[in-house]
Amino acid sequence: MISEIDREAQAEILELEKEFGEAMIRNDTDAIGRLLSNDWIIIDPDGSVIDRSRFLAVIKSGALKHEPMDSEDIRVRAYGNTATVTAVTHTRTKYLEKEFTTGERATDVFAKQNGRWAVRAHPPHHSQQENLNQQSFV
Repeated sequence: MISEIDREAQAEILELEKEFGEAMIRNDTDAIGRLLSNDWIIIDPDGSVIDRSRFLAVIKSGALKHEPMDSEDIRVRAYGNTATVTAVTHTRTKYLEKEFTTGERATDVFAKQNGRWAVRAHPPHHSQQENLNQQSFV
C-alpha cells in the first residue's frame, strides 16, 4: 500500500521527469542544470561515465538535440529521500547533425536534499539504436 507521502513524492518526481524532457527538447541547459544534482552522472552502456558539466556542454553547443520523447511503463519507487524511475522511452535525436532513434529501458535515480528532489544518476540501460554511428555522444 502506497502512503500519502509516497504518492506526493511520486507526483513531484513525475513532474520533474516531464520538465526534464521538455528542457531537453528546448536544449535549455539552465533548466536541465536545475534538475540535475551537482554530482549527477550518466553511465553509457559501455561503462563510461559522463559527468554533469560535460553533458551540459554538449547540449549547450547544439551538438545534441532531441525531439519529443515518448515514455511508457513508467514506474516510480520512493524510499524515503531516495527514489527510482524506470520507463521505456522512445526518442528521435540528432548528434552532430546525424539523426537516430532509440528505444530504451532506462532508470533515473533521485535523491531529496534540502527539500528538493534532483536527479543523481542515469545508470546503464538496455537500448536499441537505429541509424547511429559508433561514435560516443560526448
